[in-house]
Amino acid sequence: MTRLGYHHTALRVRDLDVSIAFYEALGCRLIRIWGEPHARNCMMDVGGNNILEIFSGGKEDPQCYPKFEHIAFRTEDTDGDFAAALTAGARPKNEPADVNIGGNYPVRIAFVYGPDDEVIEFFKEY
Repeated sequence: MTRLGYHHTALRVRDLDVSIAFYEALGCRLIRIWGEPHARNCMMDVGGNNILEIFSGGKEDPQCYPKFEHIAFRTEDTDGDFAAALTAGARPKNEPADVNIGGNYPVRIAFVYGPDDEVIEFFKEY
């Protein structure tokens, strides 16, 4: 099997327009949108040639979320991205902090909850 690399992460949300606006406020760019009015979907460029695919039609039931553990955005400014996410409507999960993963991998990370309680991490490598 030939692996060509990572393409996208998919997320199901309750309100596509709210999610598009939120991710645009974080610096993502809408690439394409498709589907019927009741079942629209989109792809957003999150940077670095990586894509977040967003599907509408999520349920109000909080037990349905999150659909993945978290999505991590590579950043040079963990604190700035954390603040921008809060301004865009995110709720804080974990404040920015320096951590050493596995004892030899220093990073600065922060976590927020997005519009559908998806967990978003801002990840800076040193």
